[in-house]
Amino acid sequence: MKLGKLDLGSKLFVAPMADVSDAPFRKIAKEYGAGLTFTQMVSAKGIVDNEFYALRQFAYSRDEKPIGVQLIGNEPDYLYQAVAEIKRYKPDLIDINFGCSVQNVTKHNLGAAILDNPLLMGELIKAMVSAADDIPVSVKLRLGQSKNRINILESAQVAQDNGASLVFVHARLRNSHYKDEPMWEWIKKIKEAVDIPVVGNGSLFTPQDIIKMTAETNCDSVMIARGALGNPFIFRRYAEYLENGVDPGEPSFDEIEKVAIHHCELLSREYADNVAAIKAKKNVIWYYKNCDGLDALIDKIASAKSIEKEIEIIHEHTEKLNAGFYPPEDRELINKKFSERVVFWLDR
Repeated sequence: MKLGKLDLGSKLFVAPMADVSDAPFRKIAKEYGAGLTFTQMVSAKGIVDNEFYALRQFAYSRDEKPIGVQLIGNEPDYLYQAVAEIKRYKPDLIDINFGCSVQNVTKHNLGAAILDNPLLMGELIKAMVSAADDIPVSVKLRLGQSKNRINILESAQVAQDNGASLVFVHARLRNSHYKDEPMWEWIKKIKEAVDIPVVGNGSLFTPQDIIKMTAETNCDSVMIARGALGNPFIFRRYAEYLENGVDPGEPSFDEIEKVAIHHCELLSREYADNVAAIKAKKNVIWYYKNCDGLDALIDKIASAKSIEKEIEIIHEHTEKLNAGFYPPEDRELINKKFSERVVFWLDR
């Protein structure tokens, strides 16, 4: 797929995810074949007001390109100024989020709260496009507020009419939960209604899911979110599936160990020791969620106080996996819990 001057080919997008899409996560996704990653969602107002946290959110290095920056905002002037500032750093894509349904976002009339206001949506997109020059602007959408208020076709048309280069469509409603099945059929309707590229999103966990969505909806590409957590392997698996029609399958225990340790080491370079140790825990659990002995790993990793200790636990756990030490896990139950709540172990 082409994006302005950038040709991603058949490579996939990686969604911006709060407290996930930092530099270590992005770099590993890119190493395994992701086409374009995103910084975490950042406030347009925060950028204009020079808030440290906002500026930290969209920082990235040259070796991470191609990369996108996702903004959230509801005032055209702030979005214009934020894009004018961001474009100095030459991202490959600037996105506006109209899909986030988290209450702390929507209560401020941000994210998915704007889905019912096409006039404002158009003004925001137009402001961004006018400031972006030759950097493509994309729009992240949901289907609508509820089943009785699905207005995605109008939203996609507003995006196109105001200069957006593509739309990302999370095929769920604002009031949907992850346990609710995404309505992929709407992605096909959007693709038929607009001329700009349409990128599908929603419950993509395997190469087969990606192939199925593409075939059923004719979308131009897909964006992976939860399916990439602890699973950068999905990008390589998809590329190999396209190339030779065979899915190489899940990685070996040794490869999981290698990547999990690499992730821990990248985190230790990016953050203070205590912060890195906290962030590493959830990532390590995600890497091993499809392996036996998960409860034992969760118990051990939860009490670890340093990256060094976590790496030691990873080594020990992998050795036991290779030795067949653990009894079989109920994979179906774990996958169900993960698909509904990514930090599923906190419900224990």
